[in-house]
Amino acid sequence: MRRLLGWNELSPAHELSFDVALHFGTLLSVLFYFRRTWFQIIRAALGGKVVRFSESGSTDANLTAEEQKEERMLLWFLAIATIPGAIAGKLLEHSAEDYFREHIFLIAGALIVVALFIWLGEKVGSLQKPLTGISLVDSLIVGTAQAFALIPGVSRSGSTITAGLFCGLTREAAVRFSFLLSTPLIAGAALLKAHELQKEGLPAGMHAPVLVGIIVSALVGYAAIAWLIRYLQSNSLRLFIIYRIVAGVVVIALALAMHLQ
Repeated sequence: MRRLLGWNELSPAHELSFDVALHFGTLLSVLFYFRRTWFQIIRAALGGKVVRFSESGSTDANLTAEEQKEERMLLWFLAIATIPGAIAGKLLEHSAEDYFREHIFLIAGALIVVALFIWLGEKVGSLQKPLTGISLVDSLIVGTAQAFALIPGVSRSGSTITAGLFCGLTREAAVRFSFLLSTPLIAGAALLKAHELQKEGLPAGMHAPVLVGIIVSALVGYAAIAWLIRYLQSNSLRLFIIYRIVAGVVVIALALAMHLQ
């Protein structure tokens, strides 16, 4: 995508600075939006008070023993779902950076293929399971799908939301689980990039741009999460299916145009 955007001449230090700003801004948006949910999940997992947190944010203390067990297990299922992506990221880190990103047709194909899987997931999934209804098998399926996000064009949210739909989650539950699952990976990526930047040193004149980048990324990320969750409470994912297909076709057309020049 850098080739399409004309970013070939950016120095590695400037690219790294941009990555740090983007990762930390995204992390802040996810943590702030789901701050209450994370508190409830962690408290329940560690043996504290259990309350029902629904996709609409309401709470109810009158839970059955089975419902309390489901609440307490969610943190551990999130941890398990993180494992496949973390392993794939470690094993394929250099392939993802050096190979995948240079193949524009692969990116375009991934955009379109994932769109078709989202469409199929909405067709065959029951769309009935709430967030706390996630099982061990569901978490492994979603976690494995997250590993495919190393391929540019797949997108982490696209792969995990799609897997959630196939597991029978409601659209909103699939989105919430996807964002909750992203938190530790985003945090890890942000710390790793920050460590690299500390060793390389921040380029001259980049302090203000990095700060602005973090703030803008956080604000845009928060607004996007809030809008998406509210939108999916009463709408399908058709808009995103169309967007991905159109984007894939546009990328193919641009790649062909560049090849013919």
